[in-house]
Amino acid sequence: MLRLIATSLCLRCQRVTALPLTLRPCATLSSSENQQTVEALHDLSVDIQKVRKLKGWVLHQSPAYTKEVADLLRDMGASGSIVARILAVHPEAVLCHPVQIQAQKELWMSVCPNQKELVGIIEKFPASFFTSSSHHDNQRNNIVYFQSLNLNKRIITKLMASAPLSFSRPVEQNEVMVCTLQQAYLELGGEEANMKIWLQKLLSQNPFVLLKPPAVLRQNLLFLRDKGFSTAELLRLLSKLRGFVTELNPDSMRRTLAYSQETMGCSEAELRDIILNCPALLYYPEAILAERIKGLLSAGISMAQIMDTPTVLELTTQIVNHRIQLLRAHRYDVRTGSLEVLNGTKKDFEMSYGKLQLRRERPLFNPVAPLKGDD
Repeated sequence: MLRLIATSLCLRCQRVTALPLTLRPCATLSSSENQQTVEALHDLSVDIQKVRKLKGWVLHQSPAYTKEVADLLRDMGASGSIVARILAVHPEAVLCHPVQIQAQKELWMSVCPNQKELVGIIEKFPASFFTSSSHHDNQRNNIVYFQSLNLNKRIITKLMASAPLSFSRPVEQNEVMVCTLQQAYLELGGEEANMKIWLQKLLSQNPFVLLKPPAVLRQNLLFLRDKGFSTAELLRLLSKLRGFVTELNPDSMRRTLAYSQETMGCSEAELRDIILNCPALLYYPEAILAERIKGLLSAGISMAQIMDTPTVLELTTQIVNHRIQLLRAHRYDVRTGSLEVLNGTKKDFEMSYGKLQLRRERPLFNPVAPLKGDD
């Protein structure tokens, strides 16, 4: 029996909601728009109609600090067009007091290499930067905690930007989940010397793993163990899934595995090999798998080919059909060739497709080779 998690760990699901922007006690909501805010946004070339349509309530708040926020962003190196885009997407920023924003800037600069990169983060994740001042203490404590784990600063910055809820909550909750992950990694045979790199990759690939209840990880690993996966294979799955194992649950995996085995007509051992080669298969419900398998079979691809290259099931039917048509134009028959050429991202496929084009267009003789003359 795997001793994955101590019973003292918190196993209750922590429900989280979107970060609220806590309005200042002195802020008031008027039935008419704050003309100073409207004029200031107009002067900054902000799309007022977009703001009215998506977040019109902001224009009714008073006081607002539109000019001050814009000046602070410009002082950080943001161009006028970038300032306009940020305020159009996240107009709530103008309700943040300049002192609060300055405090946020100092907090983020403790892990961000330079102001230029911070501006890029704010442009992409404005809601993560313009948060309520009530979260500052939690943010600061979480930064200190992740720094104590010797995580790369860029990883910490990415966590703050893409999963702000994990930094707005008490640090103790993150400590529990990180401890759970580390304990599972070690008990599954992972080497302590490699744990920091493993944790960095996991958090980088799936920053939302911190928001999951630790009990989910334990339940899923125990379920997979009961399905015959060895300790080494469980570690391989946990590493390949980059923490997405916390997105699953035993019931959904049970249905997916049962459907896959019945449809493919394989043994349990063969099914485990297929899952190890394509862990993402665990995520898909029966309906999606049925559609994708049907699409592959209708294209003349055999079930044996699918089992040999199960990662092809990660692609939608539309993408597969499009790629098959392109390959046929270059006389590549997926019914008899390897399905590996179908796999990968758009960039991966384009590289494989380009090689086929070169092979087709390559001359039959080497034009620079000397011709054989008569002896």
